[in-house]
Amino acid sequence: MAVRLVAAFVAGGLLGGFGVNELRDSREERERHASVALVAVLVSIAGGGSDVPGVLQLDGQLAVTNPGQAPMTVRSATGQGPGVLVRDTGSSRLLRPGDTGLIDVKLRLECATAFESDLLSMRFSVETGDHQVREIDYPVALVGSTLQARTEQPCARSVETD
Repeated sequence: MAVRLVAAFVAGGLLGGFGVNELRDSREERERHASVALVAVLVSIAGGGSDVPGVLQLDGQLAVTNPGQAPMTVRSATGQGPGVLVRDTGSSRLLRPGDTGLIDVKLRLECATAFESDLLSMRFSVETGDHQVREIDYPVALVGSTLQARTEQPCARSVETD
């Protein structure tokens, strides 16, 4: 009888330990799939025309990197600041851990006020590995960026013709 009780106790301890370990692993995996991190940089600008003096309409691309441990899908990207409006063109982008992908964006830039702020607050809508949609804010540099370098001359011409 004592041997059976000891055997039952040992078996219960082993099963309980295994169950707790599986629960912990499952919880860690859920947390990993739910976590979101990204890095975004404006990498290219094209165009520069506009019907309004002092305002440029541009096409561009954001490079978005997933430094996290789980895949995510970037569903949208928008940003608005003094004199700057950025919005994605509507296509989603799957990023595996460590991947960098390009997102096409449209920009509207008011030459007189666009670079009054060093950073542009961008909002990203991402779908995580657990199929939840999360909103993330990330600042993108304006001053000293590709955007500033590529728009100096068109803005100067726009002001001259104004």
